Formats: sequence, structure tokens, C-alpha cells
Amino acid sequence: MPADTTIEEKIEALGLYLPEAIKPPAGVVLPFQFVRVSGDRAYVSGHGAQQPDGSLAGPFGKVGTDVSEEEAYEVARLVTVAMIASLKRELGDLSRIKAWLRVFGMVNSAPEFVRQPLVINGCSDLLFDVFGPERGQHARSAVGMASLPFDLAVEIEAEVLIAP
Repeated sequence: MPADTTIEEKIEALGLYLPEAIKPPAGVVLPFQFVRVSGDRAYVSGHGAQQPDGSLAGPFGKVGTDVSEEEAYEVARLVTVAMIASLKRELGDLSRIKAWLRVFGMVNSAPEFVRQPLVINGCSDLLFDVFGPERGQHARSAVGMASLPFDLAVEIEAEVLIAP
């Protein structure tokens, strides 16, 4: 891709989309910010995969029984574009992102599933693809959880360095 290709164009070229703001399930109130900016940092709350309209996207359930590792990798990619969409809404311009500093990936894991890092690679690989090796490089954790909200297969949060 040309050097002047925008983040949005790179995402679209991968066949992905920036979803609308999260639409939580009926009756659910989420009383917090999905992106909190403080100084030169943007703290991104835990996100799940979203449909283009902002509703939660599946597959849902435990990785290793209900959801395959390959499906969960794809879910992690969708979670990442949901985080990017939230950053765009908060920052106005994705070129303000100077670096992804930290990613914390949580996988709704069946008791015997131990390949959480390979699932969260879906996030890391997408960040490298759209932000490049310098801006997309990050520290990371990938952990298994007994459950996640709304039976999500993957939830990810992050910390991003931003320009004023």
C-alpha cells in the first residue's frame, strides 16, 4: 500500500470495518468511557467484537469448546477494529496515535485451553498490519478467564500513546 494510505483505508483493504459506537444488550447500562484520555495517553476500556451497527458480534462462548482457536483469532481482529473505532470517535483523527503501548487480551477459555497467546495474535497481527511495525509494536498479556461479560469469546483493553 502507498505510504500515505490511512488507517481506515488499510482496515477496509483487509475487508474489515470500523463499527458504530457500542450498543449494549437491552437493559444494560455501561457507565464508563470506552476511551479515557489523560495527557499523552489514551486508555482503552475492554472491548468485545462488534457488528457494523455497534451490536456485539459472535461467536460467543468458551474457546476450546464452543469457539475454535481460529474463530477466536478472527474475533480478536474484530475486537481490535472496535477499539480503533472508539479511538477514532474520541481522538477525531487516527494519525494522532503515535504508538500502541500495551495490550491486555482476555480469552473466555475452556479449562483445558492453553493457547491464549495465539488467539490474541489476532489483535497484534492486525495492529502491525495497519499501524506498521513501529507504531503497532506493543507490550502484551494474553490470559484465560473462566468467563467474560455477555459470554464474549475475547475481550481486549489497551493503552495508546497519542499526539496532542
